[in-house]
Amino acid sequence: MIDNKPAYTTVATVLDAYHAGKTSVDTAIAQLTECLQVTPQQSAVYGLNPHNHEQCHSWISRQFEVYQDYWPVFCQLCNDTLCISPHPSALLWMLWLPLATRLIQQHQQINRPVIQGILGGQGTGKTTLAHVVESLVSHLGYRVCSLSLDDLYKTHRERQAMRTADSRLRWRGPPGTHDTALGLEVLNALKKPEPDRPISIPRFDKSLHDGSGDRIQPETIEGADIVLFEGWFVGVRPIDPSAFASAPPPISTEADRQFAQDMNNQLADYLPLWKELDQLMVLYPTDYRLSQRWRQQAEDKMKALGKSGMSNDEIQEFVSYFWRSLHPALFIEPMLQRSDLVDWVVTVNSDRSIDSMYVPAMISST
Repeated sequence: MIDNKPAYTTVATVLDAYHAGKTSVDTAIAQLTECLQVTPQQSAVYGLNPHNHEQCHSWISRQFEVYQDYWPVFCQLCNDTLCISPHPSALLWMLWLPLATRLIQQHQQINRPVIQGILGGQGTGKTTLAHVVESLVSHLGYRVCSLSLDDLYKTHRERQAMRTADSRLRWRGPPGTHDTALGLEVLNALKKPEPDRPISIPRFDKSLHDGSGDRIQPETIEGADIVLFEGWFVGVRPIDPSAFASAPPPISTEADRQFAQDMNNQLADYLPLWKELDQLMVLYPTDYRLSQRWRQQAEDKMKALGKSGMSNDEIQEFVSYFWRSLHPALFIEPMLQRSDLVDWVVTVNSDRSIDSMYVPAMISST
């Protein structure tokens, strides 16, 4: 009998036992079905009624067939390129596989490319999610294109000119440092492809110009059935300026509040981009301050490989800079209950395992 443990831990236990040969396919499916039925918020994410055993069992059975078929590919992917939290099988089962199959189903229903927005800060796993889902969708026979908000950065020369005009723009990343017109052009071309006309996808290399980065040769594709558009503020909208009067740290001085207000104003230029999204997923840490720890881990890893990295003080300032521009507590947390803005919320633990999954519409109605 599966008790009502956190779903991620339970799923990991079931799948680990299956892969170790300790349980059969039928037993694993039965256990995963039971786990799903005692987590109504998770069931709602998948569009299932937890009280309908037959529906849940049928869905689990179909998913498990895809899971088994993809598993060898996924293992190779993990060995080659990915650094994933404990129990990657649970992440594949709970998040990446359902997202991929859902996007394919939506593509089949609307008969055009689907644009999936993925909002997530430093360390939440948005890049890994996009990488795995791209692999999964391709494995299932569909064309997929991954586009990062980073790919839309203005050129190095343009950003240097911006920094000269406004010294507050010391790092790339905040609103205003992207070419939103280019982004809109790319999304429109992907959403409404023209026959025999290749689509140019911009790409950005962060290592150029001593880490300042610059655009590189764009990638040319024929089209895509699924588009994954990820970034640290994809889907984020301007907020009421009155919120800055009592903003949390590190927005503490009048200069900080003015900078936050200016970045808030810049978000208006991104709204046409967000309008092109068919749906939006938010990956959000259980505590937004975890992004500082995750940045530290990333820098330590680079140093261990013999690469240069930021000092602890530099990391603190780097993370604080982005909190001053778009503070998560002001801009993202309010979105987590907005069913008109967000379709799927995944909260992430410090080890990057899943804490919870829910549909804002369900939470707001309870």
